[in-house]
Amino acid sequence: MAKFANVDDYIAALPEGLREIATALRPIVNAALPGSIEAMYHASPTWSAGAAAGKNLVCLVKAYTSYVTFALWKGQLVDDPSGRLEASAREMAHVKLRSVDDIDAALFTGWLEQARDLESVAAAR
Repeated sequence: MAKFANVDDYIAALPEGLREIATALRPIVNAALPGSIEAMYHASPTWSAGAAAGKNLVCLVKAYTSYVTFALWKGQLVDDPSGRLEASAREMAHVKLRSVDDIDAALFTGWLEQARDLESVAAAR
């Protein structure tokens, strides 16, 4: 995927099905993380709890050929009774979204709030 200046451009360039997923997910993330910094970081849309883009990252959205990954930087530390989060590198965890129906706003909001709180504690150190 090409380099994009902002999240709007990234989402606009996605194929229709993936664009629908990212478009549906974005307001959930923004509502759960008021005051966060939404920006492109390492070629993916990210949301940071820190003072600048890339500082105290909470989550990212990354499109692949047939799905969109929604990942939490400290996702392995998030309580997930649904069992949907899959462990990734370091403390990260993610879920693969293949359609808008895979998005559970209440569940994702809970994850995001926990992940934000974990990053806020890290930022205070």
